Amino acid sequence: MQAFLITKSNKMDEITSIIIFSIVGIFTGVYIGIFLQRGKNNRQRVTAINEAKEIVDQAKREAERIKSEKLLQAKERFIELKSDHEKVIFQREKKASDTEAQIREKENKLINDLNRNKNLSQSLQQKNDLLQKRLDKLEVRQNELDATHKIQLEKLENISGISSDDAKQELVNSLKNKAKSEAMTYTQQCLEEAKLTVEQEAKKIIINTIQRIGTEEAIENCVSVFNLDSDEVKGRIIGREGRNIRAIEAATGVEIIVDDTPEAIILSCFDPIRREIARLSLHRLVTDGRIHPARIEEVVNKIKKQIQNEITEVGKQTVIDLGVHGLNPELIKIVGRMKYRSSYGQNLLQHSREVAKLCGVMASELGINPKLAKRAGLLHDIGKVPEEETETPHAILGMEWAEKNGEKKEVCNAIGAHHDEIEMTSLLSPIVQVCDAISGARPGARRQVLDSYVQRLKDLENIAYDFNGVNKAYAIQAGRELRVIVESEKVSDDQSAELSFQISQKIQTDMTYPGQVKVTVIRETRAVNVAK
Repeated sequence: MQAFLITKSNKMDEITSIIIFSIVGIFTGVYIGIFLQRGKNNRQRVTAINEAKEIVDQAKREAERIKSEKLLQAKERFIELKSDHEKVIFQREKKASDTEAQIREKENKLINDLNRNKNLSQSLQQKNDLLQKRLDKLEVRQNELDATHKIQLEKLENISGISSDDAKQELVNSLKNKAKSEAMTYTQQCLEEAKLTVEQEAKKIIINTIQRIGTEEAIENCVSVFNLDSDEVKGRIIGREGRNIRAIEAATGVEIIVDDTPEAIILSCFDPIRREIARLSLHRLVTDGRIHPARIEEVVNKIKKQIQNEITEVGKQTVIDLGVHGLNPELIKIVGRMKYRSSYGQNLLQHSREVAKLCGVMASELGINPKLAKRAGLLHDIGKVPEEETETPHAILGMEWAEKNGEKKEVCNAIGAHHDEIEMTSLLSPIVQVCDAISGARPGARRQVLDSYVQRLKDLENIAYDFNGVNKAYAIQAGRELRVIVESEKVSDDQSAELSFQISQKIQTDMTYPGQVKVTVIRETRAVNVAK
């Protein structure tokens, strides 16, 4: 670094000398020129030469001054650079000394750790030797104990006459039998307590559910009465040679009965949708006054479209009223079609709404999702409204439609299992089944023809009489219960339970009935004596 600074100073001296000589040369030339111009005589030349010398001397003095200033500046710069260089060197030396101190400290620490580890290893070795001696002593004592235990066992076997393995086996068997007995007792107690609790809770939930749902009685039938303003309209409806009435029957599929009933005609059809189309078509034709075959076909087609739109609106309004959201549009149409279907005189849509409400209440009481239960209750009978006739049971058909339209597995299983066609796999299934039975079995829910009702009760009693030992059989509670009285000499108590099961199975396989039928078998023994 010092050599670099000296070299730089020398170069600055050379530059300064060159500058000075250049200035002197310039001034010399200038004054020589002046001298040549003025020196026309010797006196003037001498004067010019003297002036030139003074100027040269002045230039030299100026050059020397500049040189000294430059040298002074160079020395100051040199001192400044030297100071910076010394600072850098000092910092490097300090860093090196710090690093050396850290290395020395680490070295001392490693030496201390090695010494400590050496002491620990010696201590561990001593402890291992001590433990080994103790283990040897324990092993000797264990061998002595084993030998003593063996001698004791031999003495016990000689005294008791049985081996140790046999004694262990007897003890294990005794413990097993005791545990089984206690477990069976505990299980029986738990089952009895559970049965009592479950029965009470189930009755409470079902009663609360039924009390909170109010419904109407069945009013549906297979005929509709169309009222007329006067009997003159009957002739216009019949038309010339009956062409109008034939056109109406052909377009709607409804039988139109025109009799002596004043100001009324009867529309007869098992399909409520067709019957409603015929009624609305007649109303529009009679109001318009133009009744002829072409007009009849036009009006019937318009009414069919209107009914389809009404079915969709009814389905939408139903799901809104029940709070069932996200239902597929196809299922909404099916729900709307239920308005025009009936089962044993009970309107299918009203029945489904009632079951949905019952399911929601019962699910809430049991801590299950009430919205999902309402959904399953509303859709449980959708298989009863197919557009084409099919031999598939309505529960299975409804389940297939629900699966096709993206319903959850719990809802699909509840639809398919509410008549036990498939196995129940979720808690929703028994809830829907029970609520369906409650809705269909309540008084006034369904209306049957008297003859078929009486015949069903007779068939119930005759099924009971087909079994041996049955003395009397009575169908009570509108066919909801069959009470069977058996002969005590021919039927035992155990056989009574079996007989009840057999009768219920035969009723289930041989008969068609709404709701459920309870079979009660009564066996009693009487001892009669006469005091004289």
